[in-house]
Amino acid sequence: MADDKPEFITPPNTLKSKVRTGGPGAVDMAALDRAEQVIVGLTDNYLEWVQEDLEKIDRAYEALKKASGDRTSEVDAVFQASHDIKSQGGSFGYDMMTAIGHELCRLIEKAGSIGPGEMEAINLHINAMKLVIAEDIKGEGGEQGKQMLSGLQQVCEKLLA
Repeated sequence: MADDKPEFITPPNTLKSKVRTGGPGAVDMAALDRAEQVIVGLTDNYLEWVQEDLEKIDRAYEALKKASGDRTSEVDAVFQASHDIKSQGGSFGYDMMTAIGHELCRLIEKAGSIGPGEMEAINLHINAMKLVIAEDIKGEGGEQGKQMLSGLQQVCEKLLA
């Protein structure tokens, strides 16, 4: 083969032809607006829910600290609580909760085992989540949020290297 240059194939974008803008089966913009208003109204509820989730992840972390031998179920409990926090945060304007939860989930998934370094990193993530809620840090958290997330990412990278 004389010409070893890659060939880029761009598939046709047929999505527009499948989404209707009027008539039966079309996207109802008024319904989307109503749904967004419901989500805004649930933000106060989110703060109650996330407190429960933070208590759950605290209990799971404490159980993990006390466990010996096969700690699979304890690690899974921390992962599940973190995953729950991750999945809800961004929907209610707490993008940092989603980002921190994501980092914690990735750490748990990628770590071969949970040793002292991983335990400390898990605790750092949990404390970061608590700080976001206590300080009511919404969105991406500005410069403070970037620094916090960068620090957590560096800890994870060091542990997983």
